[in-house]
Amino acid sequence: MDHGSPTVYRTRSWQNRRRVLTALGGAALLLLGYLLGRWQDTPAAQAPPVLVTAPASAPAPASATPETTTASPQPAPTEYAVLQAEAATELAGVGIEDTSDEGGGKNIGWINRDDFLRFDDVDFGAVPATRAAIRVSSGSGASSRLQIRLDSRDSAPVGEISVGNSGGWQSWGTTNAVLKPVTGVHTVYLTFSSSDGTELMNINWLRFGH
Repeated sequence: MDHGSPTVYRTRSWQNRRRVLTALGGAALLLLGYLLGRWQDTPAAQAPPVLVTAPASAPAPASATPETTTASPQPAPTEYAVLQAEAATELAGVGIEDTSDEGGGKNIGWINRDDFLRFDDVDFGAVPATRAAIRVSSGSGASSRLQIRLDSRDSAPVGEISVGNSGGWQSWGTTNAVLKPVTGVHTVYLTFSSSDGTELMNINWLRFGH
């Protein structure tokens, strides 16, 4: 039997293997191209969303503590002392006698119009005095008036009372005068007026009030 030469056989065998390898290589390239195309068409995996947290706003500055305004204390009303008539700084035209009024002591009598009593340095304080209590008596039939004036005998009265017959010169009663509000330190005058020139009244004391 005539066998082909080994060289020819190897050549054909090599060519067959080459064709197979070439075919496999082409198939591999196709597969690779296919896979590459699929990979390109596949959407990239989305990265998980990143939460962006807004920075916390800075805490509002603590409001300044408001200054506590302490109201100025209100002045206390002055507690006025009793002004004894016989202890006045000046007594003009009048006389002093023993009194039978409660508490005893002395009173001022023989008061006529144009006489006066003067009290120096009466301190009314910062809270106004608005009234005055005056202890008086009269055995006169004349109607008369007692005026309270400040700093001058000729100043306008800040208060006054009418005095009539009380039933006797030692029959005492307290009469209240309404005052225009008075503060501060003043000289106080008590003056007297009447249409009659006779003796008018007696005075024991006076006391200012609020």
